[in-house]
Amino acid sequence: MPTRRSVVIGVDSSTQSTKAAAVDADTGELLAVGRAPHTVTGSAGARESDPEEWWTALVTAVRAAVRDAGVPAAAVTGIAVAGQQHGLVTLGADGRPLRPALLWNDTRSAPQAAALAARLGGPAGWLARTGSVPVASMTAAKWQWLREHEPRHAEAVAGVRLPHDHLTERLTGIAVTDPGDASGTCWYGRGARAQDGGGVTGVADEAAGAGGSGAGGSGTGGSGAYDPEILDLIGLDPALLPAVAPGGATRAGTLTAAAAEALGLPRTVVVAAGTGDNMAAAVGLGLGGAGLLDHPVVSLGTSGTVFAATRARPADPGLAGFAATDGTYLPLGCTLNCTLAVDRFATLLGLDREDVSPGGSGGGGGGVVVLPYLDGERTPDLPHAAGLVTGLRHGTDPRAILGAAYEGAAFTVLRALDHLLAACGLDPAAPDVRDRPLRLIGGGARGRAWTETVRRLSGRPLVVPAAEELVALGAAALAAGAVTGADPVALTTAWGTGSGEVLPPVRRDEETWERIAAVLSAATPTLLSGAVPS
Repeated sequence: MPTRRSVVIGVDSSTQSTKAAAVDADTGELLAVGRAPHTVTGSAGARESDPEEWWTALVTAVRAAVRDAGVPAAAVTGIAVAGQQHGLVTLGADGRPLRPALLWNDTRSAPQAAALAARLGGPAGWLARTGSVPVASMTAAKWQWLREHEPRHAEAVAGVRLPHDHLTERLTGIAVTDPGDASGTCWYGRGARAQDGGGVTGVADEAAGAGGSGAGGSGTGGSGAYDPEILDLIGLDPALLPAVAPGGATRAGTLTAAAAEALGLPRTVVVAAGTGDNMAAAVGLGLGGAGLLDHPVVSLGTSGTVFAATRARPADPGLAGFAATDGTYLPLGCTLNCTLAVDRFATLLGLDREDVSPGGSGGGGGGVVVLPYLDGERTPDLPHAAGLVTGLRHGTDPRAILGAAYEGAAFTVLRALDHLLAACGLDPAAPDVRDRPLRLIGGGARGRAWTETVRRLSGRPLVVPAAEELVALGAAALAAGAVTGADPVALTTAWGTGSGEVLPPVRRDEETWERIAAVLSAATPTLLSGAVPS
């Protein structure tokens, strides 16, 4: 194998594991993928992980990827991290975590989120400032929870990071984030009141002393920055935050001596600023200013998400109005309960995950409805909800219950689709918009039951990309962009990582859709809200 090949590493540090993709920077060929698991702990709404385990997993995965790719370490020229969004990493004076990170699906901060949402002019004020209304998943609510429940920890904090920020800092020694991941905190603003804080231009110039722990900076997706009034509201010193690079492909620095030794790579390896996992998936699909705009994506993983890259500035309280990492916006609807919740139903029923009734519960399941809100829910905002099963009869087939669990999870994701399209400035009822295909990604996209359920409930054609590691591939494109200066979306478009099988539409199952919607509407005031009936 020619030693002149330039190889970049894209790291996907997700909730459950780390995956590192070794990719040919010129062709986009996926050479190898290394993997290592994470541990998630907690009950009764708590979800935490040790950030040190993320670092250990990253090292293990990167070493495995380089080894299995069969390339010399000297061939690796760049690396970028895409991480699970929203997690709160609190660092001590030594730069190491003070406590386990509060993860995106930790719902203990729901009361703090509700209290914050009522401030600053209510939801409309938050939408104008940040594009999102605080919910339990947002980092601002988690920081507020920490201040109220663990004040000694909060007082000892010397740095606040998101998961991908923390790993990038372990690689470079530089505190830096990007507009995409920062936009999921609810303290990154995009309006006239958001002010630049300095320290950002240095991120793009390592020799000039990139990064540092200074606050703010101009960014993409509406030229945002940290909002000083929000930081003051939640008692967060801007000096604790990383600088905001112009984009995820910005060159943040090179490997520190310690990181290079741990990874077995040269110190000359360029490290990109990186981004959040949803933003990296968009890059991997070729979504952005240099690629596809206003094309919806459904991702079926631990969480279920629907998103699109757009130039329209989103302002929908049911969506997160994220910035993309390339200068566009990335409005996104997110559900907490997706593949893991359905797998849990399969386990409870003693079934294989594909062992569902033909056509799901809408095809002979006797009208069973499952709302699989095992961990509360984010969209709709029901942080105290529990799972709900209704419509059971003596003759109900367990496979119909599992099919209904698929339907409930898919319905929850797809319900946000019309809001997403409207946020992109489109008319969801227009024929050309109604027939626009969904790009289906994530682990669920590889399952027949998931694919057919989404197809049936959406009534849309599906594109199932052939590439399986789109977050890691998107991160690899960010790394290649940091090395060469190329637009990462243009790179993945040339690589063809978003192309795949096209499945034609089937008739939409309106009956099942309306049945689930009716149960959700009736159950929300009491059974799903945590309220006690009078």
